[in-house]
Amino acid sequence: MRKKWKWTLFGALGLLIIIAGFGAWRGIETYRQLDEMSKPETESRFNQIELKPEYKPPEWTGTDRVNILLMGGDERGLKEGEVARSDSMLVASFDPVTKRAHLFSVLRDTYVSIPGHGKGRINTAITLGRPELAMKTVGELLGLDIQYYVYVDFQGFIKLVDAIGGVDFYVEKDMNYTDNADGNQYDINLKKGQQHLDGEKALQYVRFRHDALSDYTRTERQRNFLKAVADKMQTAWNLVRLPEVLASISPYVETNLSPQDMLKLASLGYKSHQAGSAQIPPMNLLREEKIDGASVITVKDDDALKQFVQDTLAADDSLQSPPTPSDSVAVHNEAHPPE
Repeated sequence: MRKKWKWTLFGALGLLIIIAGFGAWRGIETYRQLDEMSKPETESRFNQIELKPEYKPPEWTGTDRVNILLMGGDERGLKEGEVARSDSMLVASFDPVTKRAHLFSVLRDTYVSIPGHGKGRINTAITLGRPELAMKTVGELLGLDIQYYVYVDFQGFIKLVDAIGGVDFYVEKDMNYTDNADGNQYDINLKKGQQHLDGEKALQYVRFRHDALSDYTRTERQRNFLKAVADKMQTAWNLVRLPEVLASISPYVETNLSPQDMLKLASLGYKSHQAGSAQIPPMNLLREEKIDGASVITVKDDDALKQFVQDTLAADDSLQSPPTPSDSVAVHNEAHPPE
C-alpha cells in the first residue's frame, strides 16, 4: 500500500518555514524575515485572547521528539479582535534519534474535549485560547507533546504561490462555485486541463470541495497540488530568491518558532526522511454524528486512537515494497466508495 504525505492547504507553508531555516546561513536578510514571523504580543492577531499559563507548550530539548502544529485560517469577514477557526490542522512530527518524519492531518470537525471549555469542534480551540490551546487540545487527542505552531491565512497561500512563479498543474475536472463572501472575491471557476495556476487560481483549486466526499476529496487535491508546490520551492532559482519568498509571506504568518528553533529543526529535517503519514481520526475510528444540530466527527475509542498514533510513528513506510496494481485498486476503492 503506497502511503502519501497528507498535505493540507497550509501544510506546505508551515513546512517551508521550517525548511527555510536551513537557508538562514545565506545572510542577514533571510534571518530577519524568519524573525519577523514570530510576532510580538502587540502585533499578534491573538492578543485579544488571554494567554493562560496552563496552556504553555512544553519546551523542546533538541534530543526528544518534536511536534509542530500547522494551522490555516480563513480570516474573511472577521471583526476587529476576532480570531478565525483553524480551517486546516496538521501535525509534523520528527524523531531526532531515528531521523524519521511523520505527518498527521487532523479533521477540523473532530468533536473533542477542549481543556477548560468542555466539548467542541477541534478547530474552535484556537478561538478560545489562542494557538497554545489548539496545541494542547490536539496534543491530548493524539497523545503527543506539541512544542510549536505555525499559523497562516488565505493570503499567505496566495502570496507563496505567486512568489515562486506559480505552478504548472493538471486540473482534473471543471470546478465552479459561487462564494458571496467578500464580494465574490473567492469564487471558484476552473476548467479541466493542464494549466499554469497563479496564487488565486491555486487557492480556488485547493478550496474546492463540492464532491461526493467533500473534505476527503478536497484533502486529496490539496495533497497533490502542494507536493507540486514543494517541488517548485526546491528549484535552484527559488532557493536563490529565498529572502524575497519569505518576505512575501511573513506578514501573513505567525509562529512561536524563533529563528534559532528554525535552524535546529531545519538541521533535523535535512537529516530526516519521510517515514509515513495518517489522517486523524482514521476511518475505522471515526463516527459521523449530529450533536446539537451540527454535523461533527466523533472518536469511537480515544485510547485506540492514541495507540494508532504510536503505531504510525513506529512504522517506516519508506521501507515497504511498492504496491502491486491489484493492491492499488483495492486501496482506491476502499478510500473512494461508489457514490
